Amino acid sequence: MPEKEAVMGKKIIAWDLGTGGNKASLYDEEGNCLASDFTSYNTYYPAHGWHEQRPEDWWNAVVQSTAKLLKRSGVDPEEIIACGISGHSLGTVPIGEDGELLREYTPIWSDGRAIKEADEFFKTYDEKKWYQMTGNGFTAGFYTAFKMMWYRNHEPEMFKKTKKIIGTKDYINYKLTGRICTDPSYASGCGVWNLLKWDYSDELMDAMGFDRDLFPEVIKSTEVVGLMSEEAARCLGLKAGVKVVCGGVDNSCMALGAKAFKEGRAYNSLGSSSWIAVSSTEPLLDVNTRPYVFTHVVPGFYASALCVTAGGTAFRWFRDQLAHEFTAAAKETGEDEYDYMTREASKSPVGANRLIFNPSLGGGMPMNKSYNLRGSYIGLDLIHTRADVIRATMEGITMGLRSCLDEIRKLTSVGDEMLLVGGGSKSSLWRQIYADIYGMNVVKTNIDQQAAALGAAACAAVGAGIWKDFERIDALHQVEEYVKPIPENMEFYNKEMDLYNQFTDMLCDMGDQLAKL
Repeated sequence: MPEKEAVMGKKIIAWDLGTGGNKASLYDEEGNCLASDFTSYNTYYPAHGWHEQRPEDWWNAVVQSTAKLLKRSGVDPEEIIACGISGHSLGTVPIGEDGELLREYTPIWSDGRAIKEADEFFKTYDEKKWYQMTGNGFTAGFYTAFKMMWYRNHEPEMFKKTKKIIGTKDYINYKLTGRICTDPSYASGCGVWNLLKWDYSDELMDAMGFDRDLFPEVIKSTEVVGLMSEEAARCLGLKAGVKVVCGGVDNSCMALGAKAFKEGRAYNSLGSSSWIAVSSTEPLLDVNTRPYVFTHVVPGFYASALCVTAGGTAFRWFRDQLAHEFTAAAKETGEDEYDYMTREASKSPVGANRLIFNPSLGGGMPMNKSYNLRGSYIGLDLIHTRADVIRATMEGITMGLRSCLDEIRKLTSVGDEMLLVGGGSKSSLWRQIYADIYGMNVVKTNIDQQAAALGAAACAAVGAGIWKDFERIDALHQVEEYVKPIPENMEFYNKEMDLYNQFTDMLCDMGDQLAKL
């Protein structure tokens, strides 16, 4: 992002450790983002349903993005007094007795290798009871405890050496300070967390055969983990002694940064995975649609959501597999390749000439008939152009989120406008598509892609004593566009949604059959 002129004073670095890479952002004491820089890393797919990353790649991305940030901003490292972090969820990083990383590649949140472990567990433990206690509404095998079972079953020697299993952002905090701990928001995705008690469940740990000691100590999201070590400071180009604040899981940090830190506030995240979330003092639980719930970084609150697992990832898949021409052009001009794609899509009419896309490239969610749901286009015809296929992809991702919105509306009031954050909020065409398909006003503010980073920075600001609370966040949002739905487009999409839902159920049935081949 363009740098703002920095003035002398206290500064905060926030890291947004996402599925696709790490973004390092610099904030002043008022919460203004002065500059940011991004370093990507790879996800590896060594087997069907396996999604792995290297924890050392996370650390290297933090180091590299921070170095670029310091260079671009020209900030004096002496001014940086605190740091905070947001991290992608459900990490399963094994740490040994001597503090060593025991597995070079570790499963990330979307990894489905432990589906069988979950199925076996629920033969002896009531699955609905587990969901209602934990709020873990993703496919159960995605959650940390079941991946730990997979380690125990398939890599027993490694598992015997394991002292702690920690998450993504907690690994970075460990590298920064040498202390192993987590916060309630991240712990709530471990599979053995009691939402209402804000603590690990002894009952679930006993049922799964785990000792409490395997799980990290839990401290507040705004608590200081420790002071940055001299070794970590040298790697990052910072001074030793910077306050390292615990931070939180990406869903909760993003909720905070997107102003969803008060009762009933909602937002729409448009990132690698895309979700609609509501913050409240009571978790939104439903055994049929399975909203997934994280304990908030804000004490006493929960962030409840439904998602499309491959939202932005599905759009990126199209870019990587079918839009090489745009990628090459973007390298020559310095433009964003996604801008090329959305300009092309704008040539296609509403409905993409009766072409529908289902974005479930990462599999189904519990709200679907089957986890074996996979993505597909339906209605392909010789008339269709590349513009139609791109627009259908954008519309399909949005219709997947509309399905989530429809289910959330059955559980709580959402209101008549939706704040968009994340990379998908950048496109004016896509913002109009969201407004038309949702049938509600869509708001874009200056924060857009900085929501999770702002949430992490806010935790650091409170933890370091710069802010007394989070109230400052509302004032940081400045509306840049307010998009109203176009009535005739709304009418068309409402009809198409019926077809989309039928298409989704059909793909679930087909996916089940394909899984048996």
